[in-house]
Amino acid sequence: MRIGLLGCGIVGSGVYDIITDKMSPMVKNFEIAKVLVKTPEEITKPEMTNNAEEIFSDKTIDTVVEAMGGIHPAYEFITRALNSQKNVVTANKAVVAKYIDEFTALAKANNVVFLYEASVGGGVPWIKALRQAMRIDEVTHISGVFNGTTNLILSEMEEKGLSFDECLNTARRMGYAEADPTADIDGIDVRNKLIISTSLAVGKKVLAEEIMTYGIRGVAECDFEYFKSLNKHLRLFAESVIDEDMYCCRIEPTLFDVDAPEAGIKLNYNICSLYGRTIGTLKYIGQGAGKFPTANAIVQDLIDIDTKNTTLPEVSFDKNAKCEMTMLQGRYYVRYSAQCAQKIEDAFRGINFTKVPVNGAVAFVTEQIPTITIHDRIESAGVDLSDVFVARM
Repeated sequence: MRIGLLGCGIVGSGVYDIITDKMSPMVKNFEIAKVLVKTPEEITKPEMTNNAEEIFSDKTIDTVVEAMGGIHPAYEFITRALNSQKNVVTANKAVVAKYIDEFTALAKANNVVFLYEASVGGGVPWIKALRQAMRIDEVTHISGVFNGTTNLILSEMEEKGLSFDECLNTARRMGYAEADPTADIDGIDVRNKLIISTSLAVGKKVLAEEIMTYGIRGVAECDFEYFKSLNKHLRLFAESVIDEDMYCCRIEPTLFDVDAPEAGIKLNYNICSLYGRTIGTLKYIGQGAGKFPTANAIVQDLIDIDTKNTTLPEVSFDKNAKCEMTMLQGRYYVRYSAQCAQKIEDAFRGINFTKVPVNGAVAFVTEQIPTITIHDRIESAGVDLSDVFVARM
């Protein structure tokens, strides 16, 4: 296998090292033929280039690894590679979430392979596990803690009593958070991963606007003081339920009992869960980010292409499943500032709730309500989300 590697950052360099150092006998016949870097100044090896055309026009390169991230030019490069009859492997959850159906159809039309194991769960073999379960079962429930940055922030706040900003800066120093952490702390990164997972399970492209999403931006020390009194741990949790031709998805801060597996997920670790009618519940735990865990997943895909692993069912997105927002429910903790108290309490009129003691703030816990209701009521209050924090109990 001759490989064109697009990008040689953290993940791309991990792929390069595994293959060129022959870390496994399964890659002994793999060759990194070309490596695309952004500028001439980054060229430090003979196979490096800043001209993508050298990869796409080389007929001896049969497989492209996209490790650049982002939507553009990743979309154009993946499309170009597939149309050039080259297999494509990527870890790019943003571009896969947006174009998974298009890329899959394009690969089929060109008789090549498009794989994206590393796009969800990093080193956790989640996509393969999900597709394997689907050989026998209807998968009716998907859930997980899919983001290492939020894990680090929440566990540091919980254990050390530090502020959100202090823990975010710690995440930056450790390399888990970007300079702009929006995608992580607002749940966008997790949403992309849930789009990919749920789209596979329902056989239809799931849209971003169909996933009810709250991030962790508004969490404060006073919230953790209350959660500790309940002996609960807070995690940013993703969940989809599927019932025949209907599905519902949400991402939100969620409380777990101390002995729940999700409560123990910290740092860059992820937990990915599925439920199938005959297999029951399966949980997969591992490093969800990092140079070698993610690169390992990419190379696993390359090995599957090389060995012509055809044991998994063909993927298509032609089902007529419908998003039904009321399928998921819960009791919700709502903490808000005194300045917006009247607006919040007016917005929740008609819903039973109980005020709870939170140091220096106002908070209540609702009765069981549909998740979409909490989103509708908070939106109708017209308050700044930095003044409100919501978590499912």
